Amino acid sequence: MIDIKGLEKDFDSFVSKLKKKKVDEVLLTKLNKYSQELKEAKVVLENAQAEQNANSKLFGQYKRENKDISELKAKVDENKKNIAIFQEEVRIAEDNLLEIALVIPNLPDENVPDGDNEDQNVEIKKVLNPKEFDFTPKEHWELSQENGWINFETGVKIAKSRFSILENDGAKLERALINYMLDFNTKRGFKEVSLPLLVNTQTMQGTGQLPKFEEDLFKIADEDLYLIPTAEVPLTNMYADEILQEKELPIMVTAHTPCFRKEAGSGGRDVKGLIRQHQFHKVELVAITKPQDSDEMLNNMVACASDLLTSLGLPHRWMMLCGGDLGFSAAKTIDLEVWLPGQNKYREISSISNTRDFQARRAKIRYKEQKKNKFVNTLNGSSLAVGRTLLAIMENHQNEDGSITIPEVLKPYL
Repeated sequence: MIDIKGLEKDFDSFVSKLKKKKVDEVLLTKLNKYSQELKEAKVVLENAQAEQNANSKLFGQYKRENKDISELKAKVDENKKNIAIFQEEVRIAEDNLLEIALVIPNLPDENVPDGDNEDQNVEIKKVLNPKEFDFTPKEHWELSQENGWINFETGVKIAKSRFSILENDGAKLERALINYMLDFNTKRGFKEVSLPLLVNTQTMQGTGQLPKFEEDLFKIADEDLYLIPTAEVPLTNMYADEILQEKELPIMVTAHTPCFRKEAGSGGRDVKGLIRQHQFHKVELVAITKPQDSDEMLNNMVACASDLLTSLGLPHRWMMLCGGDLGFSAAKTIDLEVWLPGQNKYREISSISNTRDFQARRAKIRYKEQKKNKFVNTLNGSSLAVGRTLLAIMENHQNEDGSITIPEVLKPYL
């Protein structure tokens, strides 16, 4: 959540930064309205409290001097009633501001480039050169049919569209990728965690999925439980409402989970193949750091995911997201886009973000530094989306006869 106190002190600066994220003007107008109402309500309350303090001192003085206190007492009693009313008005104004603040995105970092959409993201660098084929490379759904790896039709039959079934070596390769990714990440210092796939409303709110993105979530009927859209949600909220010791930081964790998303608003996009599924496997990285250490941690996490792709022989590029393409909770994001020769384009396979203290404020994750409680910085990133990695292997390591060459690092896992 944005810093409410900072917002009250310098509203114009906050709005200027939020416009970089293309925040709706109506939302900003409401934010300004509720911010002003809270500020005015606080002034009225503070003035009444100051008057009450002054009259209370006079009350004692009058009694010592044997003066008539009846008029002053009536004034003190009346002001006491007003203070109770003003306190309630402040509480209502705070609730109104909090409600709107929960759907306001994080402020982007200063070095995030301007831009309206993904077309204006900035390439940082490319890693590995795409292979030159002496035949026309096929897309992964064609290869899946030839090899019997992915069964799209039966997935739709037993569930609905955007569900699929991996079979034979495809299923084994998925399992091998998950184990390899977890081992790779633990060697880089991330502790492996196994998590619940269902979390409550407070947990979803802590990392920013609620209330903004409720339409994208699968909710359990008659229960305060949602299927997780990413392991970032339970991993980060493991430390919700806690005050960590400085020596515990940084915390670095990794987990594999299935992820569940309705993909609301993505109708017509990537309906064919494994790119955009309602259920998919992902290995996630999450880090919790002191504010001054989060930039370095972001670089480490991007390098970890990039090195993982390199070890699999998958060409990719680093992309800095522009303000208009930046996610709700992110202050800065670097995407890794893998080369897909069948599609003849780069596609996102990992998104790694520094949320600064945005999630920490929502989830109340703090640490003690020199006897003071401060908000941590939280970071998260895919390492990697398993289905997209599998299809990238299929397309990049395909042979003319349709067979797939398995990367050497995965062979011990098969």
